Amino acid sequence: MVRTGALVGIFGNIFLALIKGVVGWVADSRALLADAVHSASDVVGSVAVLIGVRAAKLPPDKDHPYGHGKAETVTAIIVAVLLFIVGFEIGLDALKDAGNPVTVPKPAALYAVVFSILLKESMFRYKHFLGKKYKSDALLTDAWHHRSDVFSSLAALLGIGASLLGNQLNISWLLYGDLAAGVFVAILIMKMAWKLGKESIHNALDHVLHVEDTVKMREQAEEIEGVIQIDEFFAREHGHYVIIDIKIAVDPAITVEEGHAIGKKVKEKLLEDEHVKDVFIHINPYEG
Repeated sequence: MVRTGALVGIFGNIFLALIKGVVGWVADSRALLADAVHSASDVVGSVAVLIGVRAAKLPPDKDHPYGHGKAETVTAIIVAVLLFIVGFEIGLDALKDAGNPVTVPKPAALYAVVFSILLKESMFRYKHFLGKKYKSDALLTDAWHHRSDVFSSLAALLGIGASLLGNQLNISWLLYGDLAAGVFVAILIMKMAWKLGKESIHNALDHVLHVEDTVKMREQAEEIEGVIQIDEFFAREHGHYVIIDIKIAVDPAITVEEGHAIGKKVKEKLLEDEHVKDVFIHINPYEG
Protein backbone atom coordinates (compact mmCIF):
# COMPACT_ATOMS: atom_id res chain seq x y z
CA MET A 1 0.00 0.00 0.00
CA VAL A 2 2.92 2.37 0.67
CA ARG A 3 4.19 1.75 -2.85
CA THR A 4 0.69 2.34 -4.22
CA GLY A 5 0.55 5.68 -2.40
CA ALA A 6 3.82 6.75 -4.01
CA LEU A 7 2.56 5.76 -7.47
CA VAL A 8 -0.67 7.71 -6.96
CA GLY A 9 1.46 10.74 -6.14
CA ILE A 10 3.58 10.34 -9.25
CA PHE A 11 0.76 10.04 -11.79
CA GLY A 12 -1.44 12.59 -10.01
CA ASN A 13 1.33 15.18 -10.02
CA ILE A 14 2.25 14.56 -13.66
CA PHE A 15 -1.39 15.14 -14.59
CA LEU A 16 -1.67 18.31 -12.48
CA ALA A 17 1.65 19.72 -13.67
CA LEU A 18 0.55 19.34 -17.29
CA ILE A 19 -2.90 20.85 -16.69
CA LYS A 20 -1.64 23.83 -14.70
CA GLY A 21 1.32 24.37 -16.99
CA VAL A 22 -0.74 24.42 -20.19
CA VAL A 23 -3.57 26.50 -18.74
CA GLY A 24 -1.11 28.83 -16.99
CA TRP A 25 0.69 29.43 -20.27
CA VAL A 26 -2.50 29.96 -22.30
CA ALA A 27 -4.16 32.08 -19.60
CA ASP A 28 -0.92 34.04 -19.00
CA SER A 29 -0.91 33.44 -15.23
CA ARG A 30 2.46 33.64 -13.47
CA ALA A 31 0.95 32.26 -10.25
CA LEU A 32 -0.50 29.20 -12.00
CA LEU A 33 2.76 28.56 -13.84
CA ALA A 34 4.62 28.70 -10.51
CA ASP A 35 2.08 26.28 -9.10
CA ALA A 36 2.70 23.98 -12.07
CA VAL A 37 6.42 24.00 -11.28
CA HIS A 38 5.53 23.07 -7.71
CA SER A 39 3.51 20.09 -8.93
CA ALA A 40 6.35 19.06 -11.24
CA SER A 41 8.70 19.02 -8.25
CA ASP A 42 6.20 16.72 -6.52
CA VAL A 43 6.75 14.21 -9.33
CA VAL A 44 10.46 14.06 -8.53
CA GLY A 45 9.63 13.87 -4.82
CA SER A 46 7.22 10.98 -5.31
CA VAL A 47 9.76 9.07 -7.41
CA ALA A 48 12.30 9.56 -4.61
CA VAL A 49 9.75 8.28 -2.08
CA LEU A 50 9.10 5.19 -4.20
CA ILE A 51 12.82 4.44 -4.40
CA GLY A 52 13.19 4.96 -0.65
CA VAL A 53 10.25 2.70 0.18
CA ARG A 54 11.63 -0.11 -1.98
CA ALA A 55 15.09 0.24 -0.42
CA ALA A 56 13.60 0.25 3.10
CA LYS A 57 11.87 -3.09 2.41
CA LEU A 58 15.16 -4.87 1.67
CA PRO A 59 16.01 -7.52 4.27
CA PRO A 60 18.96 -7.10 6.68
CA ASP A 61 22.36 -8.09 5.31
CA LYS A 62 25.96 -8.28 6.49
CA ASP A 63 26.58 -4.54 6.10
CA HIS A 64 23.10 -3.54 7.35
CA PRO A 65 22.16 -5.93 10.19
CA TYR A 66 19.45 -3.53 11.42
CA GLY A 67 17.75 -3.45 8.03
CA HIS A 68 17.36 -0.59 5.54
CA GLY A 69 14.57 1.39 7.24
CA LYS A 70 16.68 4.56 7.34
CA ALA A 71 16.43 4.70 3.54
CA GLU A 72 12.98 6.25 3.92
CA THR A 73 14.30 8.92 6.27
CA VAL A 74 17.13 9.78 3.88
CA THR A 75 14.60 10.01 1.06
CA ALA A 76 12.43 12.33 3.16
CA ILE A 77 15.42 14.65 3.65
CA ILE A 78 16.08 14.70 -0.11
CA VAL A 79 12.44 15.60 -0.80
CA ALA A 80 12.57 18.40 1.80
CA VAL A 81 15.74 19.87 0.25
CA LEU A 82 14.19 19.68 -3.21
CA LEU A 83 11.07 21.43 -1.92
CA PHE A 84 13.12 24.27 -0.41
CA ILE A 85 15.09 24.82 -3.64
CA VAL A 86 11.91 24.93 -5.72
CA GLY A 87 10.33 27.42 -3.31
CA PHE A 88 13.37 29.68 -3.51
CA GLU A 89 13.39 29.61 -7.31
CA ILE A 90 9.67 30.39 -7.53
CA GLY A 91 10.06 33.37 -5.21
CA LEU A 92 13.08 34.68 -7.07
CA ASP A 93 11.28 34.44 -10.44
CA ALA A 94 8.23 36.26 -9.05
CA LEU A 95 10.37 39.11 -7.71
CA LYS A 96 12.14 39.45 -11.06
CA ASP A 97 8.80 39.64 -12.88
CA ALA A 98 7.68 42.50 -10.63
CA GLY A 99 9.87 44.84 -12.68
CA ASN A 100 8.15 43.92 -15.96
CA PRO A 101 4.80 45.22 -17.31
CA VAL A 102 1.86 43.69 -15.41
CA THR A 103 -0.21 41.12 -17.29
CA VAL A 104 -3.74 40.09 -16.30
CA PRO A 105 -4.43 36.32 -16.39
CA LYS A 106 -7.47 34.94 -18.22
CA PRO A 107 -10.45 33.49 -16.25
CA ALA A 108 -9.55 29.94 -17.35
CA ALA A 109 -6.76 30.04 -14.78
CA LEU A 110 -9.36 30.12 -11.99
CA TYR A 111 -11.00 26.87 -13.09
CA ALA A 112 -7.66 25.08 -13.33
CA VAL A 113 -6.58 26.14 -9.86
CA VAL A 114 -9.89 25.13 -8.25
CA PHE A 115 -9.59 21.68 -9.84
CA SER A 116 -6.01 21.45 -8.55
CA ILE A 117 -7.07 22.28 -4.99
CA LEU A 118 -9.73 19.56 -4.91
CA LEU A 119 -7.46 16.86 -6.38
CA LYS A 120 -4.45 17.77 -4.26
CA GLU A 121 -6.40 17.75 -0.99
CA SER A 122 -7.70 14.28 -1.86
CA MET A 123 -4.14 13.09 -2.52
CA PHE A 124 -2.93 14.57 0.77
CA ARG A 125 -5.62 12.81 2.83
CA TYR A 126 -4.95 9.48 1.12
CA LYS A 127 -1.16 9.59 1.59
CA HIS A 128 -1.36 10.97 5.12
CA PHE A 129 -3.63 8.06 6.07
CA LEU A 130 -1.19 5.52 4.59
CA GLY A 131 1.84 7.23 6.13
CA LYS A 132 0.33 7.14 9.63
CA LYS A 133 -0.90 3.57 9.23
CA TYR A 134 2.42 2.18 8.04
CA LYS A 135 4.64 4.67 9.95
CA SER A 136 6.40 5.82 6.78
CA ASP A 137 8.44 9.03 7.15
CA ALA A 138 8.89 9.38 3.41
CA LEU A 139 5.18 8.93 2.67
CA LEU A 140 4.17 11.42 5.37
CA THR A 141 6.69 13.92 3.98
CA ASP A 142 5.27 13.49 0.51
CA ALA A 143 1.72 13.85 1.89
CA TRP A 144 2.58 17.23 3.40
CA HIS A 145 4.15 18.09 0.07
CA HIS A 146 0.67 17.67 -1.40
CA ARG A 147 -0.83 19.82 1.36
CA SER A 148 1.69 22.58 0.63
CA ASP A 149 0.51 22.39 -2.97
CA VAL A 150 -3.08 22.91 -1.76
CA PHE A 151 -2.02 26.08 0.07
CA SER A 152 0.00 27.29 -2.89
CA SER A 153 -3.01 26.73 -5.15
CA LEU A 154 -5.20 28.69 -2.73
CA ALA A 155 -2.69 31.52 -2.87
CA ALA A 156 -2.71 31.32 -6.67
CA LEU A 157 -6.51 31.41 -6.62
CA LEU A 158 -6.52 34.60 -4.53
CA GLY A 159 -3.80 36.17 -6.65
CA ILE A 160 -5.48 35.38 -9.95
CA GLY A 161 -8.83 36.57 -8.57
CA ALA A 162 -7.29 39.82 -7.35
CA SER A 163 -5.70 40.51 -10.75
CA LEU A 164 -8.99 39.86 -12.57
CA LEU A 165 -10.90 42.02 -10.10
CA GLY A 166 -8.34 44.81 -10.40
CA ASN A 167 -8.68 44.72 -14.18
CA GLN A 168 -12.49 44.90 -13.97
CA LEU A 169 -12.56 47.73 -11.42
CA ASN A 170 -9.50 49.48 -12.83
CA ILE A 171 -7.60 49.25 -9.53
CA SER A 172 -3.93 49.21 -10.46
CA TRP A 173 -2.49 47.73 -7.25
CA LEU A 174 -4.74 44.68 -7.46
CA LEU A 175 -3.18 43.83 -10.81
CA TYR A 176 -0.09 42.68 -8.92
CA GLY A 177 -2.10 39.98 -7.15
CA ASP A 178 -0.83 37.28 -9.52
CA LEU A 179 2.82 38.12 -8.80
CA ALA A 180 2.21 38.56 -5.08
CA ALA A 181 0.71 35.08 -4.98
CA GLY A 182 3.91 33.72 -6.50
CA VAL A 183 5.99 35.24 -3.69
CA PHE A 184 3.58 33.93 -1.05
CA VAL A 185 3.68 30.45 -2.54
CA ALA A 186 7.48 30.50 -2.42
CA ILE A 187 7.56 31.46 1.27
CA LEU A 188 4.98 28.81 2.09
CA ILE A 189 6.93 26.10 0.27
CA MET A 190 10.24 26.97 1.94
CA LYS A 191 8.63 27.06 5.41
CA MET A 192 7.09 23.63 4.87
CA ALA A 193 10.39 22.25 3.54
CA TRP A 194 12.27 23.52 6.60
CA LYS A 195 9.82 21.87 9.00
CA LEU A 196 9.82 18.53 7.21
CA GLY A 197 13.58 18.49 6.77
CA LYS A 198 14.13 19.26 10.45
CA GLU A 199 11.86 16.38 11.54
CA SER A 200 13.49 13.92 9.13
CA ILE A 201 17.01 14.80 10.26
CA HIS A 202 15.88 14.33 13.86
CA ASN A 203 14.64 10.82 13.02
CA ALA A 204 17.86 10.02 11.15
CA LEU A 205 19.98 10.57 14.27
CA ASP A 206 18.92 7.30 15.96
CA HIS A 207 15.88 8.88 17.58
CA VAL A 208 14.33 6.74 20.32
CA LEU A 209 10.65 6.74 21.24
CA HIS A 210 9.76 8.76 24.31
CA VAL A 211 8.93 6.92 27.54
CA GLU A 212 5.22 7.64 27.20
CA ASP A 213 5.24 6.00 23.76
CA THR A 214 6.74 2.75 25.08
CA VAL A 215 4.54 2.14 28.13
CA LYS A 216 2.63 -0.72 26.49
CA MET A 217 5.85 -2.38 25.28
CA ARG A 218 7.39 -2.21 28.75
CA GLU A 219 4.26 -3.66 30.34
CA GLN A 220 4.30 -6.57 27.87
CA ALA A 221 7.91 -7.38 28.77
CA GLU A 222 7.26 -7.13 32.52
CA GLU A 223 4.32 -9.54 32.25
CA ILE A 224 6.62 -12.39 31.17
CA GLU A 225 7.19 -14.84 34.02
CA GLY A 226 10.75 -14.61 35.30
CA VAL A 227 11.28 -10.92 34.50
CA ILE A 228 11.87 -9.17 37.83
CA GLN A 229 12.42 -5.70 36.37
CA ILE A 230 13.51 -3.82 33.26
CA ASP A 231 16.91 -2.19 33.74
CA GLU A 232 17.02 -0.42 30.37
CA PHE A 233 14.65 0.01 27.42
CA PHE A 234 15.27 1.81 24.11
CA ALA A 235 13.00 1.65 21.07
CA ARG A 236 14.91 3.09 18.10
CA GLU A 237 13.06 4.29 15.03
CA HIS A 238 14.35 2.96 11.70
CA GLY A 239 12.00 4.47 9.14
CA HIS A 240 8.67 2.63 9.25
CA TYR A 241 9.73 0.12 11.93
CA VAL A 242 11.24 0.02 15.44
CA ILE A 243 14.20 -1.93 16.85
CA ILE A 244 14.18 -2.52 20.61
CA ASP A 245 17.22 -2.76 22.90
CA ILE A 246 16.22 -4.06 26.32
CA LYS A 247 18.02 -5.17 29.48
CA ILE A 248 16.01 -7.32 31.88
CA ALA A 249 16.87 -8.48 35.39
CA VAL A 250 16.21 -12.11 36.36
CA ASP A 251 16.86 -14.31 39.37
CA PRO A 252 20.66 -14.75 39.59
CA ALA A 253 20.22 -18.32 40.90
CA ILE A 254 18.66 -19.68 37.68
CA THR A 255 20.70 -21.36 34.93
CA VAL A 256 21.92 -19.68 31.76
CA GLU A 257 19.47 -21.82 29.79
CA GLU A 258 16.55 -20.66 31.95
CA GLY A 259 17.61 -17.02 31.56
CA HIS A 260 17.84 -17.49 27.82
CA ALA A 261 14.32 -18.97 27.73
CA ILE A 262 12.92 -15.94 29.59
CA GLY A 263 14.65 -13.59 27.15
CA LYS A 264 13.26 -15.53 24.21
CA LYS A 265 9.70 -15.20 25.54
CA VAL A 266 10.18 -11.44 25.99
CA LYS A 267 11.41 -11.11 22.41
CA GLU A 268 8.52 -13.14 21.00
CA LYS A 269 6.02 -11.04 22.94
CA LEU A 270 7.45 -7.73 21.74
CA LEU A 271 7.63 -8.94 18.13
CA GLU A 272 3.85 -9.41 18.15
CA ASP A 273 3.68 -5.67 17.44
CA GLU A 274 3.77 -5.34 13.64
CA HIS A 275 5.91 -2.19 13.89
CA VAL A 276 8.68 -3.93 15.87
CA LYS A 277 11.27 -5.35 13.47
CA ASP A 278 13.75 -6.87 15.92
CA VAL A 279 14.53 -7.08 19.64
CA PHE A 280 17.97 -7.31 21.24
CA ILE A 281 17.93 -8.57 24.84
CA HIS A 282 20.61 -8.51 27.53
CA ILE A 283 20.04 -10.60 30.64
CA ASN A 284 21.21 -9.10 33.98
CA PRO A 285 21.23 -10.78 37.40
CA TYR A 286 18.80 -9.07 39.76
CA GLU A 287 20.76 -7.33 42.51
CA GLY A 288 17.85 -6.26 44.72
